[in-house]
Amino acid sequence: MPGCPRLALICALPWLLRAAAPGSPAQPLARRRDPRDPARGADFDHVYSGVVNLSTENIYSFNYTSHPGQVYAVRVYVNSSSENLDYPVLVVVRQQKEVLSWQVPLLFQGLYQKTYNYQEVSRTLCPSEATNETGPLEQLIFVDIASMAPLGAQYKLLVTKIKHFQLQTNVALRFTASPSQPQKKDFPGEQFFVVFVIKPEDYACGGSFFIQEKENQTWNLQRTKNLKVTIVPSIKESVFVKAVLLSFLIFFSFYLGCLLIALVHYIRFQRKSIDGSFGSSDGSGNMAVSHPIAASTPEGSNYGTIDESGSSPGRQMSSSDGGQPCQSDTDSSVEESDFDTMPDIESDKNVIRTKMFLYLSDLSRKDRRIISKKYKIYFWNIITIAVFYALPVIQLVITYQTVVNVTGNQDICYYNFLCAHPLGVLSAFNNILSNLGHVLLGFLFLLIVLRRDILHRRALEAKDIFAMEYGIPKHFGLFYAMGIALMMEGVLSACYHICPNYSNFQFDTSFMYMIAGLCMLKLYQTRHPDINASAYAAYASFALVITLTVLGVVFGKNDVWFWVIFSAIHILASLALSTQIYYMGRFKIADLGIFRRAAMVLYTDFIHQCSRPLYMDRMVLLIVGNLVNWSFALFGLIYRPRDFASYMLGIFICNLLLYLAFYIIMKLRSSEKVLPIPLFCILATAVVWAAALYFFFQNLSSWERTPAESREKNRECVLLDFFDDHDIWHFLSATALFFSFLVLLTLDDDLDVVRRDQIPVF
Repeated sequence: MPGCPRLALICALPWLLRAAAPGSPAQPLARRRDPRDPARGADFDHVYSGVVNLSTENIYSFNYTSHPGQVYAVRVYVNSSSENLDYPVLVVVRQQKEVLSWQVPLLFQGLYQKTYNYQEVSRTLCPSEATNETGPLEQLIFVDIASMAPLGAQYKLLVTKIKHFQLQTNVALRFTASPSQPQKKDFPGEQFFVVFVIKPEDYACGGSFFIQEKENQTWNLQRTKNLKVTIVPSIKESVFVKAVLLSFLIFFSFYLGCLLIALVHYIRFQRKSIDGSFGSSDGSGNMAVSHPIAASTPEGSNYGTIDESGSSPGRQMSSSDGGQPCQSDTDSSVEESDFDTMPDIESDKNVIRTKMFLYLSDLSRKDRRIISKKYKIYFWNIITIAVFYALPVIQLVITYQTVVNVTGNQDICYYNFLCAHPLGVLSAFNNILSNLGHVLLGFLFLLIVLRRDILHRRALEAKDIFAMEYGIPKHFGLFYAMGIALMMEGVLSACYHICPNYSNFQFDTSFMYMIAGLCMLKLYQTRHPDINASAYAAYASFALVITLTVLGVVFGKNDVWFWVIFSAIHILASLALSTQIYYMGRFKIADLGIFRRAAMVLYTDFIHQCSRPLYMDRMVLLIVGNLVNWSFALFGLIYRPRDFASYMLGIFICNLLLYLAFYIIMKLRSSEKVLPIPLFCILATAVVWAAALYFFFQNLSSWERTPAESREKNRECVLLDFFDDHDIWHFLSATALFFSFLVLLTLDDDLDVVRRDQIPVF
């Protein structure tokens, strides 16, 4: 029929009109696709509500004009009453150069599998700032809200402009933040921005968390923080210059003082040489034995020593004994085997070292050139160790600093933020600069030792009888090693303070162990030059200590098994070392007969005869030392301190102080003198160490706690508005270590005019 198509069109017209009506079910799709839909043009500060589901997605469009000099950030708030985590409301915000998305409810994972669901979430959108070159900029923002919920999810949307988005210098800015609504603030010029994040639990800040089975977590979902932020300008360049100049001036004054003392000694020496105070030369380059002590040596003064009229095996005869003349230290053809391979050397050692009274001549029988070469190994080995240890450390801390600078995460490094002055890429330049003293004073100590070494070599080349047969044998290898260790302590401490945290604290203490160990070895070597530990054994022991320290840092917090093993090793090592010291290295522990011999000694000396120990002074020292070390072991086993590195360092320092006190007491008991310079160094060491420890215990940060708790300990600067208490600890500890080294270097200067067979061993 010719009218049928027309009739069909008329019948379908109502259906077409219904599909085009505003209330039709196809409206959400049209809203999403038709750019003319008025729902796209949304207004600021207006709350929009709706429902989204599997087939419905709502898109809102916001636009505004940004003028030069005006910066308006935009904040988007989305709230949803739905608690269905399987079908959350998905929010996608599109800008010209950025896309930001999140979901509501927002889920936070807490401690012990706890979860926190936040149903209101907001974010700050950073705008593109208009400039005079670009002119006004049109800002266009799209907010897409969708959900895969089959039955629909309700939501509310609010978009506002933030007028106070930028931080200003010396102007306080107040705002609130919550775990689901962090805040972001910008500093003019795009120099930096700050993000304020609130944690849902106290554990992240306080480090503690209490579990209650029926605990109501509603308050966690409602917690907010009222924040007040003020940006203050950094210190001026003149303050940096003053701080650097003061640091160099303080420590260069030590160079000037040492130079003046050396000049005074040179003038006094020249006057005495002119006056002939030290006696006259016999024409062969040797000083005539006219020294008062040498000329009036009584017949019985060599009690307990080997008769020098006979040439005992391996005895290097001095020029005064008619033997071979003393040669230079540079003679590399001399080896230690020239002495130790003698067939009867072991019996000779047993005879000498087990006597009731020992004198220095009994323990300085090896060739001086051999012993000097042996002690120089300490110097070369520590240089090798320093290079291989420091290079990876420097690389690691640079990586830490780079991560901090790139991410802006201030929780990685535990600074004293109230007195942390950045310079370049470094976040706390003042903590690095304050370690300059270790390097400068360590180098000065090397110069002092070098001067003494040169003067001693000249005296030996001149065949000075006092250099060859009087005083403590001069071996400078350990002193050189101590100077390098002091310098490296400054370098590694500076590396640690680039980013101080739990992971790299051992960098700050490794060379402190070596300094304490080298000082104890030097004290022992002073009166026992022939039987001191070799450099290889000493550094292997230091490596073992550092290994134990690393294990303690990792496992020493809560693992009881570690403390049991460590305490057992500590006590056994103390007993083994005490036995070796008591018997001057003649007590063999390489076979199982040690237990039988130890039981026999205890039965014979204390039970059967009940007699006093053979070596009373050594016994007193070792008993006190063992009590101290056992106390440390018991303290660690009971309290298990978290800072294991400092605990280990305390063991070394206490043993060093105990040995030094014993040495000085025995020196005074032996009627030996303490000259003015070492006496001044001892007093200066005590005073400076006391002041240094005061500043050390002013805890300004703590990586043992959370970053928030560490910041609670932060304090303002105390010196030049640049250095804090810990920086002063660096200055004073470097000075105290320098004076401590001078004590060891000059303590026995009074014995330079005393024959070695009159110097007791203790």
